[in-house]
Amino acid sequence: MYYAEKQILKTLPKMAREASSPEVKAAFETHRDETETQVERLQQVFELLDLAARGKTCEAILGIVEEGKEVMDEFSDSPALDAGLVASAQAVEHYEIARYGALKSWAVQLGLSDIAKLIDQNLQEEIKTNKLLTQIAETSVNAKAA
Repeated sequence: MYYAEKQILKTLPKMAREASSPEVKAAFETHRDETETQVERLQQVFELLDLAARGKTCEAILGIVEEGKEVMDEFSDSPALDAGLVASAQAVEHYEIARYGALKSWAVQLGLSDIAKLIDQNLQEEIKTNKLLTQIAETSVNAKAA
């Protein structure tokens, strides 16, 4: 997740710049700030485990990010761009929710309550962001794309 969050940090500013909807831009900018905090929490997890904070290449997140880039290229200057960006962002959120959920569960099973709490904070932010993106899609950008 450390690697994945770092990749997401690189991608969110570009997605915010490409978005035409102020609501989508704001959601991406807010989530970028949250992602910075999530990286810091993951660094705390490494510290609690007495390990150096290092990421391992994650092909899954690279594929999801690449798909988002394709959306930006393919739908640039189209009313469907914002809907595509939101869908791409939700693919990232769903991946993160799945991974953080598993990591939290493992931390709980191992009795690592401090680590479970840090991971749960990240998980709750990802869930909140996903709900916000769903709201934006359903109330705004999907209809404009249709």
